[in-house]
Amino acid sequence: MQSEKVIRYSTIGLIIAGLLSLGLWLGLDPTGDFTESLPGLDNRGGGMGANETVVIGELFETLNTEYTELSETWPRFRGESFDNISKSPVGLIDKFPDAGPQVLWSMPLGEGHSGAAIWKGLVYVLDYDEEDRADYLRCFSLTEGKELWKRGYKVAVKRNHGMSRTVPAVTEDYILTMGPRCHVMCLSRANGDFIWGIDVEKDYESEVPLWYTGQCPLIDGNLAIIATGGKALMIAVDLATGEKVWETPNPNNYKMSHSSVMPFTFGGRKMYVYSSIGALVGIAADGEDAGKILWEAPQWNKSVVAPSPLCMPDGKIFITAGYGAGAMMLQLRESGGNFSVDVLVEYAPKDGLACEQQTPIFWNGHLFGILPKDGGPMRNQMVCVHPSDTKKMVWTSGPEKRFGLGPYIMADNKMYLWNDDGTLIILRPSTSGYVELDRANIIADGHDAWAPIAVADGYMVVRDSKTMVCINMRK
Repeated sequence: MQSEKVIRYSTIGLIIAGLLSLGLWLGLDPTGDFTESLPGLDNRGGGMGANETVVIGELFETLNTEYTELSETWPRFRGESFDNISKSPVGLIDKFPDAGPQVLWSMPLGEGHSGAAIWKGLVYVLDYDEEDRADYLRCFSLTEGKELWKRGYKVAVKRNHGMSRTVPAVTEDYILTMGPRCHVMCLSRANGDFIWGIDVEKDYESEVPLWYTGQCPLIDGNLAIIATGGKALMIAVDLATGEKVWETPNPNNYKMSHSSVMPFTFGGRKMYVYSSIGALVGIAADGEDAGKILWEAPQWNKSVVAPSPLCMPDGKIFITAGYGAGAMMLQLRESGGNFSVDVLVEYAPKDGLACEQQTPIFWNGHLFGILPKDGGPMRNQMVCVHPSDTKKMVWTSGPEKRFGLGPYIMADNKMYLWNDDGTLIILRPSTSGYVELDRANIIADGHDAWAPIAVADGYMVVRDSKTMVCINMRK
């Protein structure tokens, strides 16, 4: 009997203790030590932010001096005419040699998607060195692959689906770069000497885009054009002095996207067209009102935008993005020096031409692009459409010919498509059907080959996420 009482009292005690413990637990905040996870701010690395002191251009090293000087250039993102079409008279192969592609050289790079610019036998690429924890502009000889020099600066960058992802802009006198954390650097092209730099994140209180910036800087005449977001939407900087020439007010707080600024002349006005996070805008490029917003289309407001605006001579502007954004065709109009823009059509990615990373090519009155992974039954196929109806396919590559997020370029009346796995595909451009001429794997076990292609003097520079190669494509 005594034993039963002891057991009963012990049980009651345990129940009371359990209830007290439960009450204490419920009274505490179990997330008290947690930090809020905000979209896009994960995986960016500790110690990174606008308060970090970055001495732009502080690092420099000369490695070689000799190279083979050539004549042609691919001076910036999408080439000389911003259309991704080479005007070179050099004949290029339409079929790979029996022995396979002639790879002249291969170079390991930091993980990323930054493409090359070419200037008369020299290759320029922005690269992040994880060991040095520094952005570097690296200069190589085009035909030999020798590194001549590199100029850079210390900055904290952590892998986030790659690091560097922009193409330098190059002229006879200047090189302009924009790093992952929005550091702009202007150098002398002749010798890599530092001229000036801008910390856009710090100086303009800008928000670094998801996965770092993909905006390729623009050189227009003697000006550097940068879409900053933050305190100003866009700025023009004198290349020789680093002095600001004008800035565009940003009352609506449009933010920087991965898209690049595209020059466009329409209705007698030269303008810069930019797909910001918030709106598509056209900004005066010259005249007394340079820097003024001429028109804007807030109907185009997507959270992640990588492709650039595709502006056509009749004022049509095609804009697209990934992650379910789809596409929009707009019509720009001019009357008495004033501009307006109308939305002609907007649709989901499964309903017409849409692209996730690459900007379509406008050729022979048609648009060519690769549908995104959410493009419905025709996902990942190359397609051709007419600007009058981008929801209607003129042709598709078909279910057996699907591609990833890689770039494509036109040269010598051929299209070269660089697939995710490091395979180069040669096509015959056509408005009547998909015509594949040949294909070959260039980088064994290639991965995330998304960087834009560069071609000059018959030599093509491509890369995947970790390796850059130069291929001799001359006939």
